[in-house]
Amino acid sequence: MIDISDKTNTRRTAIAQARLHVQPELIERIRRGDIPKGDPLEVAKVAAVQSAKNTSQIIPYCHPLPISFVGVEHELGEDTVTTTVTVKANYKTGVEMEALTAAAAAGLTIYDMLKMFGQRMELDIKLLSKTGGKSDFEDSPGKSDA
Repeated sequence: MIDISDKTNTRRTAIAQARLHVQPELIERIRRGDIPKGDPLEVAKVAAVQSAKNTSQIIPYCHPLPISFVGVEHELGEDTVTTTVTVKANYKTGVEMEALTAAAAAGLTIYDMLKMFGQRMELDIKLLSKTGGKSDFEDSPGKSDA
């Protein structure tokens, strides 16, 4: 781990997004509440919050953080489920790994709940923004790192 002993606490915010590409009929099943395991959006919200709070237990070099907020929003597209996660903390190090881990866990939870209908799904995860540290970051629309 990096020594952060001498760093000052600042308000840290990060926003990450997971986009699960699915068959359009699965979006309709979600809308109708026709998923045998329950509502994947609500379960994914809980998974995201738990994952953000426990990131340091699964990512080796992450510091445990006093997280003050985790917000989770879902948007259903024609053939996508997009989950946006906002994480906030007042601490010495950023919360982007917490936001990314939470978004990933939400996407994986939805995948798990839908896989009984077929596994032709793809999950994309990216950091949209982070503020409060030495270097703020904001993803530009249409920007690709590929």
